[in-house]
Amino acid sequence: MSLDMNFINELRKILGVENVVIDEPMKNHTSFKVGGPADVLVYPTNYDMITQVIKLCKESNVNYFILGNGSNLLVKDGGIRGVVIKFAKLNKITIDGDKIIAESGAKLNDVSAAALKSSLTGFEFACGIPGSIGGATTMNAGAYDGEMSKVLHSALVIDNKGEIRSLSKEELELSYRMSAILKYGYIVLQVTLKLVPGDKDKIKARIDELTQKRTDKQPLEYASAGSTFKRPEGYFAGKLIQDAGLKGFNVGAAEVSEKHSGFLINKGGASAKDVLELISLVQTKVHEKFGVELHTEVRIIGEDN
Repeated sequence: MSLDMNFINELRKILGVENVVIDEPMKNHTSFKVGGPADVLVYPTNYDMITQVIKLCKESNVNYFILGNGSNLLVKDGGIRGVVIKFAKLNKITIDGDKIIAESGAKLNDVSAAALKSSLTGFEFACGIPGSIGGATTMNAGAYDGEMSKVLHSALVIDNKGEIRSLSKEELELSYRMSAILKYGYIVLQVTLKLVPGDKDKIKARIDELTQKRTDKQPLEYASAGSTFKRPEGYFAGKLIQDAGLKGFNVGAAEVSEKHSGFLINKGGASAKDVLELISLVQTKVHEKFGVELHTEVRIIGEDN
């Protein structure tokens, strides 16, 4: 670990000893189940703690990284220098009429369940995405003809000056896998969704239908980060990879899924290096065969070993 104990002790004063973990393996916090240790992993339990930790990091010239559910993240084998701020304990969900107010760390499955319980429709598409509401807003996540941009009303964020402010849907600048959050480096604290009152049985039927589709078509039994590549304009990444003859191709324990070629999976014990080599190989082969550039949807961070 590269951080001194004075800095660690300041973190403990802000967060409490129980919410500061040293040298924590990131493979325990990503759906890909790979990644070396973070110098320090912290769990804020309120928004004030977050602003204080960021202020301390900036004053101490220490890098920090915001972590949601780790479902769209590939951490390299050397881990992460600095502080990882994990939002898992900020997961409160509140219903207000046709609106759902969810803290950034709330899981999409839990938000979907809350919508169903209150007979609110429009969020069914997210029921099986293994991410947090903050991460989904940042990436403008979508599936099965649904997208966060269709249901977002506003978001509470920390801006570049360390100030908390509310952004309207328009100010969020949502486009395909992009938002003002990513563009300007903001941090999502809370999200407000605007849904539509609906029939509970129909909502449940749609959730069941999408859950079955995912089970049938996606390799949910293996660790992965979902769709590894963004959809190239005019194509489907999975079909290009399959047509390049790469289905089932592997580097170590990292493999192009036999079930869905758009998913790169960890069959057990893969290193981040294995996954990165496989990503590079897939990109090269698809470009050689079809002249199409595949860009990763999964976010790649951290240090090489």
